[in-house]
Amino acid sequence: MVPAQTTWSVVNTFQIGGQGAWDYLTPDPETHRLYVPRTTHTMVIDSESGKTVADIPGQQAAHGVALVPAAGRGFISDGGGDGAVIIFDLKTNAILGSLKALPDTDGIIYDPFTKQVLVVSGRGKALMTFKPEIDPKNGKIEEPILLNGEPEFLTADSGGRVYVNLMTTNEVAVVDLKTRKVLANWPVAPGGAPVGMAIDTGKGRIFIGCRNPQVLIVMSTRNGEVLANLPIGPGVDAVKFLDRQAFATTGDSQLSVAAETVPGKFSIVQAVKTGEGARTMALDPSARRIFLPSAEYELGANNRRVPKPDTFKLLVVAPQAAK
Repeated sequence: MVPAQTTWSVVNTFQIGGQGAWDYLTPDPETHRLYVPRTTHTMVIDSESGKTVADIPGQQAAHGVALVPAAGRGFISDGGGDGAVIIFDLKTNAILGSLKALPDTDGIIYDPFTKQVLVVSGRGKALMTFKPEIDPKNGKIEEPILLNGEPEFLTADSGGRVYVNLMTTNEVAVVDLKTRKVLANWPVAPGGAPVGMAIDTGKGRIFIGCRNPQVLIVMSTRNGEVLANLPIGPGVDAVKFLDRQAFATTGDSQLSVAAETVPGKFSIVQAVKTGEGARTMALDPSARRIFLPSAEYELGANNRRVPKPDTFKLLVVAPQAAK
């Protein structure tokens, strides 16, 4: 557990560069690698030095990466075209093959309990699953589990259940992977448009970042009861959990840190100033580091702020005591 007095701050900035937007970042705590989807390619960054060690090409709209070290493989969700999951070798970063998926393939994780890769399709309104040892050339994803709305991100407990944020219906779908059935759809009210999600398996709670209204929801995995709704900034994307603290990144260059301050009562205990565009993140639990993508911005078409070419960077956030 992080001591109550511990605070978080930006301790380093890695200038990365490269082209493309960005989405879900995924760390490998064992190798200190950070996988960063950049639309048409996925960069592999040394999370200790910030150096690019590899760049995996061949995607149309890369969203996220799931890692399965035991199988020696990584999996990139590609939402472009008809949807695909790109399989690559964790040692060489070479592409091994591609699985046909559903359109708008998006959030992807590995569930160590059921030993399955789980990936959602937004427009397909489905959860897809497959074993990491699948034939990368001829393998087929299992029959999709249909959902009530368009999913955004997901998390799994240690007992075979998956929780999926349904952005269009303002719900969390509870899926039993053994029976491949949706057990319940829990409303996230008073939140809405749920996107980022993280889980505390020890206490049976999920943390849900909502965009409309802008709140962080704390929900019980036992029955879907909403235990708290905490105000956060606009445009939340990612939510993570570590040491009894939840972290939500938002479009106003802020990382909100939430905690259970007394039994049953949750509060935002810190707001860390980050950087423009830092709406998503990766959290390395072994190093206790948070990595947030950012860039320099300028006015583009229609007076919208857009990243300047080749200014992509990673902000490193850590406990102040660990500087």
